[in-house]
Amino acid sequence: MSHEAKTVAESTVTFVRTMTQMDANLAGNVHGGVIMKEVDSAAGTAAIRHAGRPCVTAAIDELSFLEPVYVGDILTVTATVNDVGRTSVEVGVKVEAESHMGGERRHTTSAYLVMVALDESGHPAEIPPLLTSTPEEARRRAQAKVRREIRRERAARVSGAGQT
Repeated sequence: MSHEAKTVAESTVTFVRTMTQMDANLAGNVHGGVIMKEVDSAAGTAAIRHAGRPCVTAAIDELSFLEPVYVGDILTVTATVNDVGRTSVEVGVKVEAESHMGGERRHTTSAYLVMVALDESGHPAEIPPLLTSTPEEARRRAQAKVRREIRRERAARVSGAGQT
């Protein structure tokens, strides 16, 4: 497996689909779980494209529902690799919705997911480094490093919580 560095653009994915009655609750809003599944699928695809191997979800950070999504809305889900570790990938996902009749796109959901690459035995596998080429990509990478440190600190607090 090649560990040659890859650019952000090489793994970015965009999924688009129309929300139907099957996706909605009785009020006509799309279930948060439906949107979460779309977010996870897009993040997984971006991670797999970067890693060149299967990836699984290890963590979801800051999944924020900013505006409702309605039946008939066209959902656009964009997933971008923000940073990589030795075996993990942080993917940022932005969800936008617009009426099927046209109109302005609304930013409805944002999330950060950590995906872990797996080898043939199901163990964490090394992945290629990430090349950033724009100031925006560098900013996203720097922010991802801060989130990684927060996750590590939180894990250390949780693992030591029951100890005296």
